[in-house]
Amino acid sequence: MEDSRRAPMAVIVWACTTLCLVSYAAAFSHGASLSACADMMPKHLRAQLHSPNNNYVTVHTNMSFYFPGDKVPVTVRSTRDFMGFLLQARKVSNDEIAGTFVFIPPGSKLLTCFEDGDTVTHSDKSLKRNLSFVWKAPDQPIGDIKFFISVVQSYFVYWAKIESAIVAQRGQY
Repeated sequence: MEDSRRAPMAVIVWACTTLCLVSYAAAFSHGASLSACADMMPKHLRAQLHSPNNNYVTVHTNMSFYFPGDKVPVTVRSTRDFMGFLLQARKVSNDEIAGTFVFIPPGSKLLTCFEDGDTVTHSDKSLKRNLSFVWKAPDQPIGDIKFFISVVQSYFVYWAKIESAIVAQRGQY
């Protein structure tokens, strides 16, 4: 009699666990969560971080300097498909997120980590390779910045905080 109760209980436990894991995984197919804002790390179960030096993604801009209030084009290029990403501009002086994104490509959405539109993430898990964005510098001086991107190739493989070259601020400090 006890064995006849164990089987249905095992099925119920398995079903609940599966539903929880599926809903947890599905949440990330629509973009990074706000919990990734500070460290830019995916919050996937058992995700494996790969060395930023061994990545196939570059983030860059054709501008080596900017003035407060400027709009800066940012390009992400990849030699392989990836599904997810998180992109931010950060101050070189203290690693704080800075500025806002004013243009984002299809398949992405704005996040508010500290101010509206300061971060961009994917909005679906379609495969991506080359993405273009426009970042707007704050109107007040903030100093030199770098762009950082974390890229998720698959649910279990990612690269965190791949960085661009420094984009120096011109004008008054």
